Amino acid sequence: MATNEAVKNQLAQKNTQVQKKAPAPEQTLNALLKRMGPEIQRALPKHMDADRIARIALTAVRTTPKLLECDQTSFLAAIMQSAQLGVEPNTGLGQAYLIPYGKQVQFQLGYKGLIDLAVRSGQYKSIYAHEVYAEDEFEFTYGLTKDLVHKPASIPQGEPIGYYAVYHLQNGGYDFVYWTRERIDHHAHKFSQAVQKGWTSPWKTNYDAMAKKTVLKEVLKYAPKSIELQKTVEADSTIKNEISRDMSEIIDVTDYTVLDDQVEVVEETADAAKDKKPSVHEQGSLV
Repeated sequence: MATNEAVKNQLAQKNTQVQKKAPAPEQTLNALLKRMGPEIQRALPKHMDADRIARIALTAVRTTPKLLECDQTSFLAAIMQSAQLGVEPNTGLGQAYLIPYGKQVQFQLGYKGLIDLAVRSGQYKSIYAHEVYAEDEFEFTYGLTKDLVHKPASIPQGEPIGYYAVYHLQNGGYDFVYWTRERIDHHAHKFSQAVQKGWTSPWKTNYDAMAKKTVLKEVLKYAPKSIELQKTVEADSTIKNEISRDMSEIIDVTDYTVLDDQVEVVEETADAAKDKKPSVHEQGSLV
């Protein structure tokens, strides 16, 4: 009869064997990319190749291992959105994020990615967003003429009281939008499932980044936009389950009714930590 010690040794050996057989994330990912290779290659923009996609995907899963637990098609679709827009997800650049959302993967632009893509369109000389603190010298006017003056305090105190976004066109035109913190909170509660349901989300972990993104999207609503930039804005916070040469043509299949407690929230990388004040960050189903 086997002794308890012998049984323990056998179990330990089996566990060791299982651990040795378990593929590394890189192996799982490489197998997936190889299997989907031809379809991926057909959908890639000219400046991208399969090796580049593999590097982007590998970076994403290294920073967010839970991506490998999600539906593989939605993961690849999110990667393809990123590739076609020319932004790198889940890196310190803060351009975009691939976020486990239940068992699906959601593609989400960061506010810095939105700025990069707007400038890249060639229509904008500059585009930016800032927070406003109570001690700042700040005033603005709307009407027949619009003006905004902001002189930040040398040492801001407390939380921001508002946020604004500004763009300047190559032809000299410009516009801006300013929202109070209360208005941004109202917007988040109205449009964000994460906020409504009390999930931990970027609105809790990187509030500043989400607020800046909100006013940027607002000012761009009425700005001159190329078709490409319009598609970029529409791609934000979407889940797709097909791969195409034009991912903007694939519908968003996000189902907010079945997620509740299933939402997997991802800690964003170094960029989020740089941006946040005492508390703040970014996840799925946000606006």
